[in-house]
Amino acid sequence: MVGKFVEYPFDTIKVRLQTQPLDHPYFNGPWDCFKTTLKQEGIKGFFTGMSSPLVGSMVENAALFVGYRQVQRIIRENSTSSQELELQKGMKEEDLPPLTIPQLVLAGGVSGAMASVILTPVELIKCKLQVQIGSHAITQGVQFSGPYHVMRHVFQSHGLTGFYRGFLATLLRETGGGAFWFGTYEYVCAQFIQYRQQQQQQKDTTVVVKKDLSPYELMAAGALGGMAYNFSLFPVDVIKSHMQTDEQLAAGSRQRSFVQTAKELYTQGGYKPFYRGCGITVARSAPTSAIIFLTYELLSRHFG
Repeated sequence: MVGKFVEYPFDTIKVRLQTQPLDHPYFNGPWDCFKTTLKQEGIKGFFTGMSSPLVGSMVENAALFVGYRQVQRIIRENSTSSQELELQKGMKEEDLPPLTIPQLVLAGGVSGAMASVILTPVELIKCKLQVQIGSHAITQGVQFSGPYHVMRHVFQSHGLTGFYRGFLATLLRETGGGAFWFGTYEYVCAQFIQYRQQQQQQKDTTVVVKKDLSPYELMAAGALGGMAYNFSLFPVDVIKSHMQTDEQLAAGSRQRSFVQTAKELYTQGGYKPFYRGCGITVARSAPTSAIIFLTYELLSRHFG
């Protein structure tokens, strides 16, 4: 929740930059978007539609980390001999032999795919609210008053399937992003452990494990993981934002497929439209992911 409060204003700027028209953009960049939003809507404009992702982020992170640990267990059970599994029974998870980085990347990707089922409706509601700028929305159609208004409108117009508009893009982003997020985090942690082990060998033969890492090392690894997650599949995130706001922003309120959206963006501006808002997104992800991973590791150490 703390991480969501920190990152949400940046996320609002990102979505508005991603979805503005290419032929007549509303903003010249992140700073211009910040000033315009502040002038037209005040501070509350940066937190438009926050209640939905605030609740969703708690469920999403829970699903991500629970899924991550469960997939690790499945991988361990299927890659370890029955004799070794018998020896590992009753051992604390932190004392088990660590999985390889490729195995951890796989676990991260699968947990991301699982989380996308929860995240797609949350992102849909958030994006539809975020693209409304000022007291008069620059959108075609209805002006939404809040998350419940969006939910009612989507259900009445498209049924339950309407909440999964942009699911393919979300699935791709979360699967690849989860692999990069957890993979980068675990890799950096492994490098810290290796460095500490080399230093420790000069004194004694004590084995260094992840629980020996300091909060600063965990936060550094988490920050790099967050940056890798957001940069790796940012173009897919742009496509997702466009798909989920087509009904409001696209000409004729038409809904485009994943491929149609990608083709039209490339035709209109080459590769540049796919990276609008990328810098600010990568920057804001560092402190957020640092807080998330630090919290996760400290709670895991305390509760097991």
